[in-house]
Amino acid sequence: MRMYDIIKKKRDGGRLTKKEIDYFVSGYTKGRVPDYQAAALCMAIYYKGMDLDETTALTLAIKDSGDTLDLDLGGVRVDKHSTGGVGDKTSLIVAPLAACCGIKVAKISGRGLGHTGGTVDKLETIKGYRTDLSTAEFAKIVRTAGVSVIGQSGNFAPADKKLYALRDVTATVESVPLIVSSIMGKKLAANDDCIVLDVKCGSGSFMKSRENAEELARQMVSVGRNAGKEVCALITDMDRPLGNAVGNALEVIEAIETLRGGGPEDLRELSLALTAQMLRLAGMGSTEECAQTARKALDSGKALNTFAEMVELQGGDPVWVYHTDRFPAAEHSLEVISPADGYISRVDTEKYGEVSLILGAGRNTKDDKIDPAAGFILKKKTGDAVRRGDVIATLYTTDKPQALEEAAEMMLSATVFSEEAPEPVPLILGMIE
Repeated sequence: MRMYDIIKKKRDGGRLTKKEIDYFVSGYTKGRVPDYQAAALCMAIYYKGMDLDETTALTLAIKDSGDTLDLDLGGVRVDKHSTGGVGDKTSLIVAPLAACCGIKVAKISGRGLGHTGGTVDKLETIKGYRTDLSTAEFAKIVRTAGVSVIGQSGNFAPADKKLYALRDVTATVESVPLIVSSIMGKKLAANDDCIVLDVKCGSGSFMKSRENAEELARQMVSVGRNAGKEVCALITDMDRPLGNAVGNALEVIEAIETLRGGGPEDLRELSLALTAQMLRLAGMGSTEECAQTARKALDSGKALNTFAEMVELQGGDPVWVYHTDRFPAAEHSLEVISPADGYISRVDTEKYGEVSLILGAGRNTKDDKIDPAAGFILKKKTGDAVRRGDVIATLYTTDKPQALEEAAEMMLSATVFSEEAPEPVPLILGMIE
């Protein structure tokens, strides 16, 4: 078997066999297949696509390229994965909320790159919180608290690490089979029983159209079910940031406010919906019954206490959970002022994400240092009425005060005003099973 023949076959629109896909993934992971041949095959896949059997085979090959997380945690293991967006901090809420309702959440999360924040970066703003646990420590915490959130480390889906880095520099990221195999390869390596997917669509997401988001969701659900897992996906709107806070410490504080029973309505709505689906897949009742269970746990403070317990078990200071004034505060701030009367009719959410990036809340490269206090808090969102002089948002930074004016100009340029209120758009656009 030769890589040349595999590349040529896919270039000409052929269907790759499981043996051919396994040969490629194993060879590339072990260094036998060079970058230029892997890049050529990724480009061929980008143009010619893959059918469901091919995508499933590629996903399973990525899963099997390294270790899998085979843990006996004494309960049903359920995970939630989001395709990423601006202000998306639902994992901080959903993980402890689902755990306190009786399921096990052993979550392996990533760091942020670009304007999309990483759950690991957010949690590390809590003093002492460790994300680099051993497998034994990880399992012990999940058995005790019901939940643990750590970073990806060790020999976990190494094929995906290599392939994603290659796709990122060869303009082959935007390929549905490559996206599906990347996400689901890692999720299947984690070996959860059930997976709930939050597939974003809109200006602040990877998939700009609902049609493309639904196609991605359908394929991820199908691949997961082919692998024997219970999987469903919610299609959710990312034409506006989720919640009001964007930035690492700011988002953790907002998540804690939501765990107290408060928080922005959209963040609460989506967190409850995702948790309800996690509980439903775990066999705990109908969607309505599971939503009621989750709502009671959130409003009672039980989920907040579970979050604090997880923080303490992972070396963090639980006092920060109950006293959020302990979080780092930015040294510099600037208010963004509305230039007109009317309504905010729409925003370019991706540009809003870039605002947080230039303030220091994100990374341009994986080695960049993050300012934990940087970001912004929205005072007005899409659909809100504004008057000239109203504060739209407050920007925060410690490390880049010189960027405040540029960030304010970028936010205003990404905000469209109108004389009439826009038609409301639901947050949850649909579900794929």
